[in-house]
Amino acid sequence: MKLNVNPNRMQLLRLKKRLSFAYRGHKLLKDKQEELMRYFMKLTRETGGLRREVEEKFTSVYRYYLGALMRENKESVEAAVTSFPEVKLSVDVVNKMNLRLPVFRSEKAGFDYIPYADVNLNLALDAFSGLFPMLLELSGKEKALELTAFELQRTRRRVNALEYVLIPSLKETIKFIGDRLNELERENITRLMKIKEIVTAAV
Repeated sequence: MKLNVNPNRMQLLRLKKRLSFAYRGHKLLKDKQEELMRYFMKLTRETGGLRREVEEKFTSVYRYYLGALMRENKESVEAAVTSFPEVKLSVDVVNKMNLRLPVFRSEKAGFDYIPYADVNLNLALDAFSGLFPMLLELSGKEKALELTAFELQRTRRRVNALEYVLIPSLKETIKFIGDRLNELERENITRLMKIKEIVTAAV
């Protein structure tokens, strides 16, 4: 779609400069889009692998928990699994391609707990204690995945806007102004030639 501008040489120079910036911006955004896609795919694989590992660990925790429920009464088991001490969490921020990605950390790798008489209950508590750092890592990766997907979508929209809207509009407008200026120049040459003919005939 042609832009609504006055067809003059100053405007032509401005549009050519703008087109040059648009091409440069398109290349930078395209490079960013490709890098984001590579990072997104890598993060997807890592997150998927970690999620499967966490789910397997959860299965072990649940199996031990059920074993404890078969030997102990429900109240004492639930009291045990909810008696973990409070853990302080912190969030670090990592910059990746202008994205602020969170990394969740805890002050301890796991939980301390008093061993119980039931072996299954101890195994369940121990398994969940080891699972906690993995849950933090998974939370960080899934949030990073969400933010990366959003940025990738936004970058793709900007690339498409440049590639399919702005750059074609600028090129069409530049061609229109160039044609119009050439037409005006031909008209001026024709007018000068007629004036020359009139002057020559008068002399």
